[in-house]
Amino acid sequence: QVQLVECGGGLVQTGGSLRLSCAASGRTFSNYAMGWFRQPPGKEREFVAVASSTGTYAVYADSVRGRFTISRDNAKNMVYLRMNSLKPEDTAGYYCAQKGGDGAWDYWGQGTQVTVSS
Repeated sequence: QVQLVECGGGLVQTGGSLRLSCAASGRTFSNYAMGWFRQPPGKEREFVAVASSTGTYAVYADSVRGRFTISRDNAKNMVYLRMNSLKPEDTAGYYCAQKGGDGAWDYWGQGTQVTVSS
């Protein structure tokens, strides 16, 4: 059974930084792409970033490109999201997810809350 556990959220002022972490277990981590999503209050979940299985490639949502960086450590079964220059509109629950072989997001973490104060 795959488990994804996020941590690192919190309250930060506008312009601040946070690093989210996600620990994965249950299947060979290095075989699967990993992603981050977020769900702002009262809105639907949205894509933030994805890293390829090796970490060589990454794709970002337009809203975070240049401010957020996704990375992974396959030796530790960890994926990270470094968030800089945070804005109030980045306030959301942040979720890591693991992509399956068919391209669907098979597994999700429980989420970690990020709140950016103005």
